[in-house]
Amino acid sequence: MRIWVDITDASHVVFFAPLVRRLEDAGHTVTITARRFAGADLVLRRYGIGGVLTIGHRGGSFGTRTVGLVNRTAQLLGSASSGRFDVAAGSHASDFALTAWLLGIPQMTFLDDERLRRGNAVNVRLVDEVAVPDAIPAAALATLGAPPGKLFRYPGFKEEYYLYDFSPDPHVLTSLGVDRRHVVGVVRPARPARGSDAAASQDEEALGGLMRELARRRHVTLVLVAREAGQRARFVALGVPGLIAPQGPVLDGAGLIAAADFVLGASGVMAREAAALGTPAYTVSQRPPAAVDAALLAAGRLRRAASAEDIDLRKKVDARTAQVAPRDPGLFVERLLELARRRSRRARLGRLAGDSGGEGPAPFI
Repeated sequence: MRIWVDITDASHVVFFAPLVRRLEDAGHTVTITARRFAGADLVLRRYGIGGVLTIGHRGGSFGTRTVGLVNRTAQLLGSASSGRFDVAAGSHASDFALTAWLLGIPQMTFLDDERLRRGNAVNVRLVDEVAVPDAIPAAALATLGAPPGKLFRYPGFKEEYYLYDFSPDPHVLTSLGVDRRHVVGVVRPARPARGSDAAASQDEEALGGLMRELARRRHVTLVLVAREAGQRARFVALGVPGLIAPQGPVLDGAGLIAAADFVLGASGVMAREAAALGTPAYTVSQRPPAAVDAALLAAGRLRRAASAEDIDLRKKVDARTAQVAPRDPGLFVERLLELARRRSRRARLGRLAGDSGGEGPAPFI
């Protein structure tokens, strides 16, 4: 089969990479399109994945975002129209969903509850199947226009799946100049506050205070993984003793998490990666958690921290022995191929019904 995978963020690369590898190993042809955004092209190269790069992210006003949507959709149409793809997969991208719909390619989109927005109300109506963690209530997706019959609700969370094949780099701490004898904490701030986002500002302030408190422990080293240069500068300006703050994107974030003794932030992807890898994960955020994070908090795989006393400042045991439920990403590969086969069967039945003068089945949308 011919499969199209669209990537719009660096974090999507690590999710789709094991799927692409399994599809290609099974003899399928996979074509990648990737948006120039958040270092996605750098991570693609690190994973040895080639692809067609499209225009970068356009933030700002509604008009600017609309221009970006139109322009990238036009680029994708130019790239995908000659592909004759059997199925397509993406995540949270309106331009991808619109392009596949216009070309009649059956498509699956992967959604995260922490990023569900009104824009997804368009995506879920255009795609054939919506893949979400089973912690997300079906009612939340129904309000966006995704009926239960369109949902593929899978167990666990996606970080458990894409880390299934993960092999940690034993030298990742040494490459950053970290003393391996120390208790190492990875600090991952939340996305910077936009406008009047008081909760994000409070999270950042709480994280900074806790970092200063932890730095007073002589045997603790903190590694900051900032989301952007401005955020890095703000945390460096706090004057936290011994803080290690790499510049630019950390290409082996999972390796760093696996080598660390704890991860501290405001929830998010790195906290879930820590939970999947068995590294203790802590959040300073007091805002209501998204559904997956709420499930992790309830299970004790993610914990809240208001002071250094809330964090276990000891060297951890082997991370992989502590992993709760490794999950094979082959589940998604089979589901994606089944979507292609299902559409193909319906198309054949429709042609047969047409040849015999009968009425074909309704379009599978």
